[in-house]
Amino acid sequence: MNAVDPETLRASARRFAQVHGLRDRARELDITPAFPWNEFREIGGKGWLGPRVPVEFGGKGWGFRLEAALLEELAASGGSVFAKLVLQPEFCAVLRRGSPELVDRWYRPMLRGEALVGNHVTEPGAGSDVRALVTTAERVTDGTGERFLLRGTKSEAAFVQDAGAAIVYARTKGGDPREGLTAFLVPQDARGISIETHADMGERWMRRGTVHYDGVSLPLSAQIGEEGKGLQYLVEELTEERVMLGVIYLALAGASLQEVSEHVQNRKVFGKRLADLEAVGFALVEDRTYLDATRLYVGAVLDDLERRKATAGKASMAKWLANTVALRILDHAIQFSGGAGYSSKLPHERRWRDVRSGGLAHGSSETLKMTAVREMLGRG
Repeated sequence: MNAVDPETLRASARRFAQVHGLRDRARELDITPAFPWNEFREIGGKGWLGPRVPVEFGGKGWGFRLEAALLEELAASGGSVFAKLVLQPEFCAVLRRGSPELVDRWYRPMLRGEALVGNHVTEPGAGSDVRALVTTAERVTDGTGERFLLRGTKSEAAFVQDAGAAIVYARTKGGDPREGLTAFLVPQDARGISIETHADMGERWMRRGTVHYDGVSLPLSAQIGEEGKGLQYLVEELTEERVMLGVIYLALAGASLQEVSEHVQNRKVFGKRLADLEAVGFALVEDRTYLDATRLYVGAVLDDLERRKATAGKASMAKWLANTVALRILDHAIQFSGGAGYSSKLPHERRWRDVRSGGLAHGSSETLKMTAVREMLGRG
């Protein structure tokens, strides 16, 4: 039973965004990319980092609907960066399967905004097809005892300049690829690690890049959960992640739709309000309908998650639909704001760039549909 009232939470999140100037900070972080440590700690101080995390691990044990209310307000009032900070501990939920020492060293501090852990899954030759991952963790015994040697390259990794540690998925045994992935907690200051950074179109604050692991020595205690169960853990996390990301996309689109709707009622063109042109009015009323309908679908999947009835297929389509609809709405917001919409003076173009990552990250749009097809029509 949630003791927090959703509307009270929404009001608190709006005040937080206003007091901390999150709207302006989102713009600053886009222009000068950096991890927002101050805001991370402030959000952690509110207990809003990973609020769905069970109480025994340091979270609040909230439900999906309540967390969604928080994400919506932070995204709409500030930007996707602050909503995604909330989710980062949940993106690292597999770490809760690690030893008590790993949990105390990395997971609990992350809930307080004191530590940052990244996820290293994608490789140059394997993205959505995680069964094609080739990074290895070889178990060896030598004069220093028994340990793992990690070798491989991870690409498109977030926080390569900021995370103190990363959860790295590596192959530990042959045979069926579904049984060969294991998760490891790897401190990023370990010997044998080198990084390359690159500039992204959106979400620049994540400072993504490529990480090379050249025979990195790991103690056996670095293993998270059971050997060979990494893919299973990853799929379980992705089902929840995808729906929550859909919530963020819709919140950003909703904010822009509200702003551009006000704009077209005040802007005059050819002697009449921009809103009175059918090309504009029809598009915006369609956008509102698509937004409301998609919120209903995503909300239904959130309810399924609450009841533990959500499936990977439904979660995949919730993310795909939310992303698709949000991009349409944001594109119209740019278009109907004219030249200002195309510039950084207004937030629409930044929101569009941030949402565009959703067609690639956490499962590409094509992979999401493949997942849903397998579930709906069976495996071919």
